Amino acid sequence: MKKFITITLLSLFTFAQSQTSLKPPKGLKITYTRSSNGKLIENQDAIFVFTNPTETLVTTKKMNSGKAEFPFEQTLINPSENKIVQVTQLKKDKSVTTVDSLSLAKQNFEFLSDTKTILGYKCQKAKTIINSNIIELWYTNELQVKGAPTTLGQNIGLVLEMVRNGNFVISATEIEKMKSVSPSLELQKSTTDSPVLDGLTYKDLVWKSRFTTIKVFENEIINFSDASKSNDSILRFANGTIILKKITFPEIKKGDLVFLDLAEQSNGDAYDRTGSVFMIPQDKKQSFFDGLQNGAKTLPIYENGNGKQYQGVVATPEFSPIIELMRFFTPFGIKQYNHIQLKDKTWHEIVPYRMDITDLKHNLSGKTVYVGTFIGNYDKGGHKISMNITINPSESSLDKTNVSIPLFNTTNVMEMAGQEYATMFNHEKGLQVTFTLDKEIKNAQLRYITTGHGGWENGDEFIPKRNTIILNGKEVFSFIPWRQDCGGYRLFNPASGNFNDGLSSSDLSRSNWCPGTATNPIYIELGNLKAGTYTLQVKIPQGPNEGGSFSSWNVSGVLLGE
Repeated sequence: MKKFITITLLSLFTFAQSQTSLKPPKGLKITYTRSSNGKLIENQDAIFVFTNPTETLVTTKKMNSGKAEFPFEQTLINPSENKIVQVTQLKKDKSVTTVDSLSLAKQNFEFLSDTKTILGYKCQKAKTIINSNIIELWYTNELQVKGAPTTLGQNIGLVLEMVRNGNFVISATEIEKMKSVSPSLELQKSTTDSPVLDGLTYKDLVWKSRFTTIKVFENEIINFSDASKSNDSILRFANGTIILKKITFPEIKKGDLVFLDLAEQSNGDAYDRTGSVFMIPQDKKQSFFDGLQNGAKTLPIYENGNGKQYQGVVATPEFSPIIELMRFFTPFGIKQYNHIQLKDKTWHEIVPYRMDITDLKHNLSGKTVYVGTFIGNYDKGGHKISMNITINPSESSLDKTNVSIPLFNTTNVMEMAGQEYATMFNHEKGLQVTFTLDKEIKNAQLRYITTGHGGWENGDEFIPKRNTIILNGKEVFSFIPWRQDCGGYRLFNPASGNFNDGLSSSDLSRSNWCPGTATNPIYIELGNLKAGTYTLQVKIPQGPNEGGSFSSWNVSGVLLGE
């Protein structure tokens, strides 16, 4: 087991013993501000650098005054020993530390003849390239100390200006000469003693501390078996092809971004399967959860005149369909069938899916809801998944949606419990939903996910078909959903069959999906919708049955707006 040693910050450097001297070394406090494209960045936290002849602290005004929000990171540098100590205060009573004794000595610069005066001091120019970024440093040796507003350039002198790619500038705005400066003591004022970690562990903990992670599922099996039973935390339905968990979400602030991460491996099933991550609204008299408990036939029925009944697919005054957070498709047998060898093919072990679901956060924020995952399969081994939802603090100007209303979802997640396949598009009426708005919605959009399925060569999975959206009898959008990049995911698909023409099944283009990928929503502009009743239709020229094979379309729609 790894042991972490808790040490005081002063003991990190051998020179720290000199801090007890009756005459501490003189030092400086330098204030820096940031500019972008010639404009001062508004509401910024100014960078403070405390430096003396032996050490330097890089911090900020808020950190130094105890007003910074957690987590915050400060850096202590000993140029003579090429040592960098980074300390992050994760929360009030917890911090972590890492020590780097290598990277400072590896910094390389081109020293140029250019000079200029900054705050009355003659500066020379140095240049370096970091990850394709050109960094220009203006430094002075007239103050007989070293330091910089970042870890870069700590050994060349006192850096008073840094320019990245000619458009981002960190400039010194004030230099205060102080009778004594102890960077180590300044750091101790705002941090607690902390374990010293290796660099990667430290970076990982700091990175994860900047956002909230909600663990939904971890290594859960989604299969088809009478032995698949619910427990205290995970509910299982439709012989184990649906897993469900009750999740309590914190309040999600305006501007915050929300992401869904899912990872999948085969646990026995070799085929590409439809998957869906969803949440169950419970804002009306009846919910999809009632159908899971009591059977698909108890859900509201949609009929379009083709003689079939479709359970729980459209909103009614007393029922909200499930909200699809992400639609994904499993590849052919990833991990479980990696023993199938092909020359020059090294199969991936796991397939990751990641989706921005910020526009649906109002259905999650501050609520306790059921979040579920479905994978359609008839395999006893099935699939293994893990899933997290992350909330990333932000002030994104793109987050304008504060209304999200589920309208329809034809993905039959209760497929293995008798829910009808979405074949309603073989009739002129297609899919139709009527809804009423109590208030006007501005800048309305339809968050629309569509994928075609079924058949062999002539099925809608492999034939481009136009999707048409009609609102109150007027066509508002029309397009052909199609994916031509499926061959790029070959290494996710070890069990994919190979054909005589040199292609693999996973290479073939499909109706908006590929084995081993998620399908992105598209956003259909609907304009401003006044209070009133609306009818929305989805029409697709679904192909005819061929023997025992039929085509179907999984479509889901959520009304978004302000």
